[in-house]
Amino acid sequence: MSVRIAVPVPSSDAEYNQRSFAPYLAALEAAGAVPVVVLADATQVEIARILAGTQGVLLPGSRFDVEPERYNEPREPECGPADPVRTAIDELLLQDAFNLRKPVLAICHGCQSLNVWCGGSLIQDLKTGVNHRAGREVVDAHPIQIAPGTWLATMAGATDERVNSTHHQAIRAAGDRLRVAAVSALDGVVEAVELASEEHFVVAVQWHPERTYGAKAFSRGIFAAFMSAASRWQEQAQEEGGGDGR
Repeated sequence: MSVRIAVPVPSSDAEYNQRSFAPYLAALEAAGAVPVVVLADATQVEIARILAGTQGVLLPGSRFDVEPERYNEPREPECGPADPVRTAIDELLLQDAFNLRKPVLAICHGCQSLNVWCGGSLIQDLKTGVNHRAGREVVDAHPIQIAPGTWLATMAGATDERVNSTHHQAIRAAGDRLRVAAVSALDGVVEAVELASEEHFVVAVQWHPERTYGAKAFSRGIFAAFMSAASRWQEQAQEEGGGDGR
């Protein structure tokens, strides 16, 4: 049976979605998954129906920022507007994933959204010597250092990689049960977190592996590990309940 992954439309900005959403879907399909899109106007009943037939969650990037009130900080002038619809959908998807231990892969804004949902905080606007807003055309924006013994380290096969970068916010403090899995080698900015659990696959990266799926083995390794975790979850759910992964 095919692995089905729930993935929300990135934002309420149609132009951004048009240029940014396709690579996520293409990377999932190339990794062997069936993407199941959660539309911005989906009702809770419709989302529940989608979740009943999916074995993992991918949280994509967005052109919007996370609302600072969610991590109990006043808004700084450099912080952009939030997207309440996307926030509400992320919360439903994450609640389902954590309740049932479904695998989660969170990317860029999705990484920040996951971290705040877990009780962490964000830097509202990065000010370092590293250009974290290099843009979608730059494949190798800066190096990262990966923590040994993490899910991410098994995907990379090494402790140093180079990644792309298109963000102005980042994790300040990791959320509950999240461990820092990678940092920018040049300025120490958190580049990845993951759930400190050997049983529940939750990996969140600040860069965009979907954009370099064809060019980088590391990017393919991230999606392959996500698919492997979703397949294991599906098999276990079928053994326990005899159903289609629920």
